[in-house]
Amino acid sequence: MSPPVRTQDIPLEGRGHKMRDQDNTQHADEDRRDFIKGAGVLFAGAASIAATSGAALAQQSTLRPGAFNPNGRFKDRVILITGATSGIGEGTAKAFALEGGKVFFNGRRADMGQKVQDEIRDFGGHATFVRSDVRNEDDVKAFIDAVVEKHGRIDVAFNNAGVVFGNGKLADNQPLADIDVADFDDIWNTNARGVFLSMKHEIRHMLKNRPQGRGDLRGVIINNASVSAHGGFAGIGPYSVSKHGVLGLTKNAALDYGKHGIRIVSISPGGVDTQMRRRSLEAMGLNAQDAPAPNIEHRTNTVEEMADVVMFLSSPDAPSSIQGTDIDVTMGMLTGPFAPPSNA
Repeated sequence: MSPPVRTQDIPLEGRGHKMRDQDNTQHADEDRRDFIKGAGVLFAGAASIAATSGAALAQQSTLRPGAFNPNGRFKDRVILITGATSGIGEGTAKAFALEGGKVFFNGRRADMGQKVQDEIRDFGGHATFVRSDVRNEDDVKAFIDAVVEKHGRIDVAFNNAGVVFGNGKLADNQPLADIDVADFDDIWNTNARGVFLSMKHEIRHMLKNRPQGRGDLRGVIINNASVSAHGGFAGIGPYSVSKHGVLGLTKNAALDYGKHGIRIVSISPGGVDTQMRRRSLEAMGLNAQDAPAPNIEHRTNTVEEMADVVMFLSSPDAPSSIQGTDIDVTMGMLTGPFAPPSNA
């Protein structure tokens, strides 16, 4: 095994002299600061969009097709997903179905929901789409009750539904004082209140489940937060606020119900490659191919990676010590400063 590489072992040009002159150092530092600053603004306003579904936007999952295994990891397990007509939700629904799960999902766009349902059934998977709106409690309750009526229980709930901009807008970066109140309310009601309503009605059914696996698990709830839940982001204040709310809801629900056998956690995606992200970048006058990826590997994350994490957390055999926390799935966007690609 090769010994670890230490910083002091890296040869320096012109040892005994400065590695670069003062001007070059200054320019390099300025480039680094400009990259990090620009990338932070870009991905606050665009990369986080990957977790959401905008009205009237046709979007295809980037999930690569895999072999259907009816006896897979989630055979006969009942999976509820909100907002699975596109993006991360769609990709995760297909991933669970490929592993034998019985997927029950909702969304506002009936045509796209029907399409996802048909695609899952076409490869032999189990899927049921219900058109409903997480902003409406009656819709949420009816959707969740329908899952239990059909399958008898809920094993896993992935609360994924969300929007970045209010009232179906694809791009609308605004400073706080210029944000329309109706847009703020729509974002909050979808992203935060929608998670609250979903958990409220999911938990009462999960508490009736028979304990199984590590820690006598009765059920798993995973809420989709965002890199934007971990700091303020100029131009998309309501979205950031709502995702901070998702973190708070996750932690408090875990404190209330973790001791009763329900694992409640969240994930924070950032920079996921979906059709929505590309179109949102275009709406802001940006080219998705040229947009910087401010993470450790300088690349966009994939829908498959998000689905993999959700499925890991959903397993009854996952470590029981994972509880009430947020999982960073940003490829290091939250880890700390990093060099731009040209200097990495």
